[in-house]
Amino acid sequence: MENRQCDFIEVLEHIDPAGLSYQDWVNVGMALKEEGYAARDWENWSSRDRRRYHAGECYKKWNTFQGSAVPVTGGTIMQLAREQGWQPQQDPGHELDWNDTIEKDGLVIVDQNWIEAKEVTEPENWNPVRDLVTYLETLFEASENVGYVTQSWEKTDEKGTRWLPSKGCWDRTAGQLIQQLNQCNGDLGAVLGDYNAQAGAWIRFNPLDGNGCKNDNVTDFRYALVESDCMDLEKQHALIRELELPVACLVHSGKKSLHAIVRVDAADYTEYRKRVDYLYNVCKKNGLEIDQQNRNPSRLSRMPGVLRNGQKQFLVGVNLGKESWEQWYEWIEGVNDDLPEPEGLASVWDALPGLSPCLIDGVLRQGHKMLLSGPSKAGKSFLQIELCIAIAEGRSWLNWDCTKGKVLYVNLELDRASCLHRFQDVYQALGWEPKNLHNLDIWNLRGKAVPMDKLAPKLIRRAAKKNYIAVIIDPIYKVITGDENSADQMANFCNQFDKVCTELGCAVIYCHHHSKGSQGGKKSMDRASGSGVFARDPDALLDLIELEISDSLRKQEENKTICETCNRYLDAHFSWQDDLSQDDLCSGAQMLAYCQKHLDKWQMRELERQITEAKKAAANRTAWRLEGTLREFPAFQPVNVWFQYPVHKIDRIGVLSDTQPEVEKPSWQKAMESRKSRSDNLKERKRSLEMAYEALSMNGEVTVKDLEEYWTLSKNAVKNRIKEHGGFEIEGGIVTKKAKLNTE
Repeated sequence: MENRQCDFIEVLEHIDPAGLSYQDWVNVGMALKEEGYAARDWENWSSRDRRRYHAGECYKKWNTFQGSAVPVTGGTIMQLAREQGWQPQQDPGHELDWNDTIEKDGLVIVDQNWIEAKEVTEPENWNPVRDLVTYLETLFEASENVGYVTQSWEKTDEKGTRWLPSKGCWDRTAGQLIQQLNQCNGDLGAVLGDYNAQAGAWIRFNPLDGNGCKNDNVTDFRYALVESDCMDLEKQHALIRELELPVACLVHSGKKSLHAIVRVDAADYTEYRKRVDYLYNVCKKNGLEIDQQNRNPSRLSRMPGVLRNGQKQFLVGVNLGKESWEQWYEWIEGVNDDLPEPEGLASVWDALPGLSPCLIDGVLRQGHKMLLSGPSKAGKSFLQIELCIAIAEGRSWLNWDCTKGKVLYVNLELDRASCLHRFQDVYQALGWEPKNLHNLDIWNLRGKAVPMDKLAPKLIRRAAKKNYIAVIIDPIYKVITGDENSADQMANFCNQFDKVCTELGCAVIYCHHHSKGSQGGKKSMDRASGSGVFARDPDALLDLIELEISDSLRKQEENKTICETCNRYLDAHFSWQDDLSQDDLCSGAQMLAYCQKHLDKWQMRELERQITEAKKAAANRTAWRLEGTLREFPAFQPVNVWFQYPVHKIDRIGVLSDTQPEVEKPSWQKAMESRKSRSDNLKERKRSLEMAYEALSMNGEVTVKDLEEYWTLSKNAVKNRIKEHGGFEIEGGIVTKKAKLNTE
């Protein structure tokens, strides 16, 4: 091992891995790699955690650490060791050099040398009922159950004699208590039950389910308790104020401490624990020595409005400090940023860090973000499913090769069965054998989605050990937090994707819809709905826009469909290619004429049925152009594709190359094109009748019944077409040509 200024392996001896969170454990590994150590060093240290250790896991995770613009360094190991009681050997000091830096301990806001005590003023005209009602109104909704304790018992041990609470009550809502308190004429005992004036009374600050008072009975992890009974009351008060803790209610305990009910607004118990750990850590580093036993969300706190051994338990204030946990957290982090220092290019010029490997060749790197935008019915979900499968199988997606690996598809829109069937349908339509289904995980969240700032930590926790190289979220409108037209709110929203990329070391791919109105005249970056942040934030933006298919192109595609169908049918029956020229093989009319000559009546009917189905499928195809704006790679030529449910297929022939997106047209032009389209449809129906008549007349007379079966239309529809044509007549159910055929 190289000689280092600090031996971090020695520092690790003072850190118990069993006492760390998963993220802290990962950070240790990242820091060791950044400082030049080997995976075996991380593995050896991790093996001390007998409960969670899995042999070889460190080596697998080690290979996913690809470096970062904001690397985790050895300072993280030093900090974790300090938090577990380690103290580095004191440096006797030296004269500062120009290259020396002065480090500041993180999360420190208050200089304790200059903190001034802040007096806690006892109310002169105290109204106990008003105190308690204000407390309940501030912390609870009217329908939420409140836990409280008025009964106590005396305990004597080596710590002395003290009063302890019983389990208490939890069967009434805040609304019921407030109503009864407002009618009790100042007699709290009439509402809550008499309490021991020597012991005081207690109340739980988080709502309960009405079935008990344990952590499992907490329905919303809204508040945490900050209490200190080992320092001066006035200093406690000063530090709570200076730290701008988001305090909902501040209560004097009636003895030697303040009880601060602090907003943490956690989504669940796991997030609650993390936020309380962070809160207590900030308090500790700023000199507020708090009781570490108060972490539980079901914890009791002192109830305002009662007496305790002759002293008032009163409400000092409500809604103090920052308005919310988010504001307070951002303020703390803003004061104590851990941003890296600028680095000189000369120092890394000859040893540049390696670029992240490609996920989609020439489009997206692993660990980066990609947005797929497009209008409704563009098949965006199918395109993302195609991408999932391409990554899982290590095959090409449209024009681009994909790296093979594990991928997570987060389904927010479809029900579970529909989503799973879509994957199978796409596999079959692509004609790919599902050899690597173990690389595909699907997280079905329809009806269970939460805003992205709440979803991100849940996603990270579930995906942390799966080694995904891509996470695909479809669609993001289900998890957007804030106003999508607000730049700052959408910047915060997009930051959640950065967190997923950073924590998991994988690419994040997500889709969004176009804004309303015609998109043909816009650039691809300007089509996504909402703030421009959507287009500027990702490393790759791929945008789908529909192409306007002309009638001539529709006819060309229909002709090609007829030729392909005839070709397949003839191949199945006999050898025939030498009978036709290359030009004939590309003409639907010539192919049909050849088939009419060589197939019997029943074969011809089956062929016509297949042609009808193929023409319907071709008519339902839509044309799209995929354009891109890339940060890491040169721009690519737009890719033209046909979307024929359920897959997109590249237009390799190039028939769509000159086709333009639909643009907003004046009403007169739309009306003219509509009239032209109706005229073309009429001519097409006339030609269809003539071809059907020729095909059926080979075996004798043509009846209305024959035409019904040929077209699979009703009798009235067949008669209307004959009447519309003008060149045929019906007599006794027999269809014949008029003396002069009108083909106009």
